[in-house]
Amino acid sequence: MNIDDVFLKNMFSKNSLPLGMLYGFIPSLLVWLLCNYILNNEAFVMDKPAAPYLIAICLNLLLLRYAAKKHLDEMSRGIMLITFVCMLLVFIFKMQAR
Repeated sequence: MNIDDVFLKNMFSKNSLPLGMLYGFIPSLLVWLLCNYILNNEAFVMDKPAAPYLIAICLNLLLLRYAAKKHLDEMSRGIMLITFVCMLLVFIFKMQAR
């Protein structure tokens, strides 16, 4: 077994930081795709510009609560990290757009 096999095995174990980061990124990506491409910015939630971001945060908080309840500490850290980074990027890009 070489180092790459060990890394991949650890990366996708049940309680890992990279897997938590992946799980944290998926809701943000899905909400963004839903609002921008599927609904074409014409849904009722688009009348309120912060609604898609709040939906993504709520979904990530649900995932975070589940991971914390199951004592998956590394996964919880990954979900928190990605939630914070995504919302920081949204804030930066929204401030630049003004």
